[in-house]
Amino acid sequence: MNAGLNITHKIIKQHLISGKMEPGSEIGLKIDQTLTQDATGTLVMLELEAMGLKQKQTELSVQYVDHNLLQTDFKNADDHVFLKSACQKFGIVYSRPGNGVSHPVHQERFGIPGKTLVGSDSHTPAAGALGMLAMGAGGLDVAFAIAGEPLFLKMPRVL
Repeated sequence: MNAGLNITHKIIKQHLISGKMEPGSEIGLKIDQTLTQDATGTLVMLELEAMGLKQKQTELSVQYVDHNLLQTDFKNADDHVFLKSACQKFGIVYSRPGNGVSHPVHQERFGIPGKTLVGSDSHTPAAGALGMLAMGAGGLDVAFAIAGEPLFLKMPRVL
């Protein structure tokens, strides 16, 4: 069935919800995992609340607190409290400050070859080294993925 396909094509084929695997055409992919970090996660969680989401629809979603760690006033601390409570509400793993930087920690703890990952961190694609299809995206795209909606993108030209 997947004979002659490289790993990228195999993962896309296994996760394809809509569209055709023709370069340049729009496809929709099922997303297995998401990651967010504190600089982008607050808006993602607010978007989930606005959607009325009850529970995450992904296999795994993780919120890392690794970017805004300086506490010069109450703002970052308040964000972290909000993120922790939102994670509890939605069933998202909360990685507290001090656990490490999101993308390498995610790879070390949760990376699974053949899975899809979308994250609101520009270093998310580094998980491709593990045989994942990993993409960085905006917060709204990540929120939709957490809610179980497909990630829509143009089918890439894969070498």
